[in-house]
Amino acid sequence: MKLKIFRSVIFFCLYLIFTNSIAADKSKIISKLNSINNIQFDFTQKTNEKVEKGKCVLAFPSKLKCIYEDKNKKELIVNKKMMAITQKRYGKTLFYPLSKSNFINILSKNELIKIINESNISTDDYLNIFLINKDNSKTLIRFNRNDFLLAGWVSSDQYNNEVIFEIEITSTNQMVDDKIFTLPNKG
Repeated sequence: MKLKIFRSVIFFCLYLIFTNSIAADKSKIISKLNSINNIQFDFTQKTNEKVEKGKCVLAFPSKLKCIYEDKNKKELIVNKKMMAITQKRYGKTLFYPLSKSNFINILSKNELIKIINESNISTDDYLNIFLINKDNSKTLIRFNRNDFLLAGWVSSDQYNNEVIFEIEITSTNQMVDDKIFTLPNKG
């Protein structure tokens, strides 16, 4: 009987330590996000066997510019409500409403903080926030365990291929010219 009570007490203490640790991690992630206005980062995007790399600037709220290091000279620009993907090599640009993208939740700091507050954190090499989007698609948002900075996300594209987007932040809160987020003309 005493052994059973002892085990229950140990289990309960471990549970409290674990839940307090998760709450502390959430608080640290949110504190870090609140201190950031923009980030510059290198990325690796993996879809099936295809690996793409490049550099991005993310400015809260909802502005992103990524330049891919590929032969098509692909460029992605998000400006509040629209996303444009340009392949400069072909002079071709496609426009998408941001509302149809999983980006919408990651690019808005307030939305991201709301998701963190409402979600559970799981841990592996990262602190993971699991999000079910409005269209029932799923996104796993990853944060570094050491510095609590955004580390990337895992989602599915329109063809249900898993897309792994890993980022390595190179700087935060640098001066950014808003003109870089200007969408190309719709021609």
